[in-house]
Amino acid sequence: MSVKKLGAVVCEVADCRACLLWKTRRNAVPGEGNPKAMVMLVGEAPGRSEDIQGRPFVGAAGKFLETLLGEAGLSRADVFICNVLKCRPPQNRPPKLEEIKTCTPYLDRQMRAIKPTLIVALGSFSTAYVFSKAGLAFSGITEAHGKLYEANVLGRKVTVFPTFHPAAALYNPRYKELLISDFKLLKHELLKVGISCRLSS
Repeated sequence: MSVKKLGAVVCEVADCRACLLWKTRRNAVPGEGNPKAMVMLVGEAPGRSEDIQGRPFVGAAGKFLETLLGEAGLSRADVFICNVLKCRPPQNRPPKLEEIKTCTPYLDRQMRAIKPTLIVALGSFSTAYVFSKAGLAFSGITEAHGKLYEANVLGRKVTVFPTFHPAAALYNPRYKELLISDFKLLKHELLKVGISCRLSS
């Protein structure tokens, strides 16, 4: 059933005209991954490479994300990866509030279909949105990153793990170190709750 629901989102995102981003996109990027994933990663918005290929995290930031997943004992096949926005904002500008409001019902449907145990929020926009659904206060990614938050999101108990967006590491070595440290911590937590064992079984 989750596969069918996710497939419906893919079709609707491909034809979406709800905001003006459809006029400047090449391809919508609905997200991809394991429909039964226990770990869901939520980024900000597609970039240039993602817009070209129609897939999330396939550029330089995506390659680094795969490295980070390895630090946590995961691979792309284990997780579901998507973004707050499904279309690339021009020149990779930050998402507008109206775009987030318009687009996130797709993300909500993906979360309901997948029913993740853990949501990894990549960056400020993703964390702010997930926190808003959980009723958590968000004062900035620098303060929130690397911590585990037990929350109720869309009627389900989940653990939310905020960290920096992998793209931040491309221009600041300090963020690279913090991201690697966060994902090593994530591995420890996954092992503690048995998620890694269940993924590999």
